[in-house]
Amino acid sequence: MKLFQFFRLAGALSLLAFGPSLSSTSLSADDSAASLSPVESLSIGPNLGSDLKIVGKDARVQLLVNANHTNGRISDATRTAEFKIEPADILTIDETGLLTPLKDGTAQVTASLSGKTVTASVHVEDFAGNRPMNFKDQIVPVFTKLGCNSGGCHGKASGQNGFKLSLLGFYPEDDYEFLVKESRGRRIFPPAPDRSLLLTKPIGASPHGGGKRMEKDSYEYRIIRRWIEKGTPYGEPTDPVVTGIRCYPEGRVLSQNEQQQVTVYATYSDGRLEDVTRMALFEPNDTELAEVNESGLVTTLDLSGEVAIMARYQGQVATFRATIPLGAEVASTPPVKNFIDEAVFNKLKLLGIPPSPLSDDSTFLRRVHLDITGTLPTETEVKDFLSDQSTDKRSKLIDRLLDSPEYADYFANKWNMVLRNKKRQAQDKTGTYMFHDWIWNSLYDNKPYDQFVKEIVTASGDPTMNPPVIWYREVSDANQQVEDVAQLFLGVRIQCARCHHHPFEKWSQNDYYGLAAFFSRVGKKKLTAGVQTNLRDRRIFHNEGVAQTPNPRSGVQLKPMALGSDPFNVAPDRDPRFHLASWMAQPDNAFFAKSLTNRYWKHFFSRGIVEPEDDMRETNPPSNPELLDGLAKHFIDSGFDLKELVRTICNSSTYQLSAYPNDFNLKDKQNFSRYYPKRLTAESLYDGFHQVTATTQNYTGMPQGTSAVQLPDASIGPYFLKVFGQPQADTACECERSQEANLAQSLHLLNSSEVQNKISAATGRAATLATQKDRPHAERIQELYRWVYAREPDAEELQIAQGHIDKNKENEKIAYEDILWALINTKEFLFNH
Repeated sequence: MKLFQFFRLAGALSLLAFGPSLSSTSLSADDSAASLSPVESLSIGPNLGSDLKIVGKDARVQLLVNANHTNGRISDATRTAEFKIEPADILTIDETGLLTPLKDGTAQVTASLSGKTVTASVHVEDFAGNRPMNFKDQIVPVFTKLGCNSGGCHGKASGQNGFKLSLLGFYPEDDYEFLVKESRGRRIFPPAPDRSLLLTKPIGASPHGGGKRMEKDSYEYRIIRRWIEKGTPYGEPTDPVVTGIRCYPEGRVLSQNEQQQVTVYATYSDGRLEDVTRMALFEPNDTELAEVNESGLVTTLDLSGEVAIMARYQGQVATFRATIPLGAEVASTPPVKNFIDEAVFNKLKLLGIPPSPLSDDSTFLRRVHLDITGTLPTETEVKDFLSDQSTDKRSKLIDRLLDSPEYADYFANKWNMVLRNKKRQAQDKTGTYMFHDWIWNSLYDNKPYDQFVKEIVTASGDPTMNPPVIWYREVSDANQQVEDVAQLFLGVRIQCARCHHHPFEKWSQNDYYGLAAFFSRVGKKKLTAGVQTNLRDRRIFHNEGVAQTPNPRSGVQLKPMALGSDPFNVAPDRDPRFHLASWMAQPDNAFFAKSLTNRYWKHFFSRGIVEPEDDMRETNPPSNPELLDGLAKHFIDSGFDLKELVRTICNSSTYQLSAYPNDFNLKDKQNFSRYYPKRLTAESLYDGFHQVTATTQNYTGMPQGTSAVQLPDASIGPYFLKVFGQPQADTACECERSQEANLAQSLHLLNSSEVQNKISAATGRAATLATQKDRPHAERIQELYRWVYAREPDAEELQIAQGHIDKNKENEKIAYEDILWALINTKEFLFNH
């Protein structure tokens, strides 16, 4: 086959495009649902239930001015309003709305905009600074804000240039030691605070590897100077501590390229509220939708959707959610078939993003086959489905696929990888294959998911008798067990908390090692003498004793404690893992059902409702909370029925939407307004390639007829699977499977001997079609399209293919090989759409 001769043929035969060249329609301000009408009134916030209060010389308050519009919209007018303060000597306000005290007293702040005014009282007290200073409360946040204790500076494990701080200030007692006592306190000079290295370095007066971090007249400089001047107090154990933070407003509908000031208030253990906006750190969860500066000013960008802005202060986190409508009118949607459609279409109406129409039958047939079984439909299945006129044929197809062995093949392959079932050496084979068979049977028999997980987590005994014990072969120590259980079954990446407080979540080392205590009594024994298994296989048992794990930093022995729960009192003769499994299966568990439903949602839609699918946290909220809540509730109510979950998703109109974007949802990436095309998995692509070419592939040690999806171990697979991103079961993260395209893949499909030889095989599809002289070419081409694309060719495609055959009448086998090669190298074949 001449490689370059057929590039044009491949392009001509690939008429399907997943993103047609549509210019995304620009909406005028008058057309947008998020547009602003005239200002009806103003209000000053945040509304804390009382007058605004500034306590202390160092305190600051970020004012919010809300413009209430006649159409019900609220916009931020903080930077466009004009301010007046009476009396003017109590406090000042800058152009960003930041209030700074001048002396004790009460002042009236008036904001004016578009002929509207509003006035609020602001009370200033303790300007003299009688409130004791607290290192943890006032100084550590400065280091965090300036980035001094970040992982790239003094907060890394080895410190920086001989000076070390705890990461993000999670251990202020250590920071105090480093600053005040280490190296004889050389960084602090109380007799002359301005000469302290702690101040001269960050302002650039002394050489500093981190460069200039603040100005001499800045708030940060003044507060550190005053702390040194007062004798570097640490504070008292009875001093109030931060118990939580909150963003104001918590959410708002914004137009594209609109700004919104966010304020952050900390709540202390004594009930005190304090504005910490300028000391908090901000970060958007989607940088394509919005950006935020260090003062909390959010600016939306050109895309529509929903974005969360994370605020972090002293180990506490909170979020502000911005909904950014596109503004198009959603006059109608496809039929609402279940709660999934209600949640998705309601969100699309709010955002002003019209969904794509439903996909046609051939597209749905191929899509659902690949998503449920990882296989392409046969030519006969295509003909039968397209000719079926019954209205419920899609639901019947879903049911048939869920009852098929191929469903268990495909999802067993998925679970086998994330459960890290792999053969490292020849002796591993027995256990690896048995565990895979156990997973397959569990899925085929539709074992309730909570029972499936329980049997893995609490596995005991001999792996030859109880295959889930094999999980403990790769996940062999307590740290791996904690992290895999949290990530795989709870959707929580808790790895950070092993060494320090999680930077983006509330989980501390106590949470991590409290979870580890559930596995503290896992015992391992060699298998019975004479049993021929790998030396890595061990018998797992409950080693009686008190279940506890020490926090390596504090030394405190921690009882078993699930995430967000109180410690469990487990009797020494009871296996604590059963308590963990029971807690996970509770209907009110905040993680278990949501984690699984989000994981399965991503399987079908290429993107989780929370993305990444195993990083569920307050600072990474779901794009559609109602959808995730609805899926989790349905899953729990069904008795953790995995097949019912798949059935519910696939029967929804949302899943059956076309992959073709319209003028308005072309840029939508998170709201499921259309089906998002995705590359076939390596195994599905390899099996599909053999199906359309009518060839086979044998695998070492496996029965003839075994497919790539059925392989119980990744090491068996050929080079093709590796180059197309097959995972190697090294981690519990599905991100190990690569769906990205690369040059090696293209070259392999275009000109590898494996692909060429199977396309041109003497008993292959192309050869068979070429020899069927009693059938017209049009009929044979139609059959080929049904095998490859699960659809009929259109008139132009048929004409191109027939024209190529006519040019090669002397060797029709070569012509059919060319056409088959061209079809296999198209996006329509390589993608599930």
